[in-house]
Amino acid sequence: MSGHRSTDDTEKAVRAKLGDTPVRHEQMAAVANIYRAAAAVRQHFENSVLRGAELTWTSFVVLWVVWIGGEMETRRVAEEAGISKGTLTGVARTLQARGLVERKVPPNDGRLALLALTPEGERLMDRVFPEFNAEEVFVTQGLSDDEALDLADLLRRIVVQVETRGEDRRLELLDGQDPRPRRSGRRAKTPESTGREGQEVRGAQGADGV
Repeated sequence: MSGHRSTDDTEKAVRAKLGDTPVRHEQMAAVANIYRAAAAVRQHFENSVLRGAELTWTSFVVLWVVWIGGEMETRRVAEEAGISKGTLTGVARTLQARGLVERKVPPNDGRLALLALTPEGERLMDRVFPEFNAEEVFVTQGLSDDEALDLADLLRRIVVQVETRGEDRRLELLDGQDPRPRRSGRRAKTPESTGREGQEVRGAQGADGV
């Protein structure tokens, strides 16, 4: 594929870098191509059917979860969509502003928040999902039906492995310690730079959506 190393080229480059250091090339190729496939598929969908509906991948997944599952707690929506509660908050606000979802608080428990599709959200998903599925067919066109099912099963096994054993593995790698906060790669902020950035952010608010 243009712009990408072949698997053989990548393995040769790794061997040149690492010499005799043992590397499991088959597993490296599997994980690398999961990442490449996921990125390529997401980009294709966001630049085609989802762009026409003015949806990001994440906002579509949130709509899909609520469309299929019906009204549900925001905590469950975030879990099913595979995103953080903070990310869901921003996405839900954008979808609410478009009139596609509504947020409800049960009268008997103010601690809970529920999400449900509005009639407009239902109409959008009724229209968009068949178009979305047509692109699912397109991106897997090189596979037979049996191969597509085999691929789905293999990927599901990887998901189960990470979901059921990933936490123990992370604790093992970190010697039982909590992960350190992620670093963005930006320079440490000084009081002066923080003030300037705050002014710039406030001045730019409203220019971009979530």
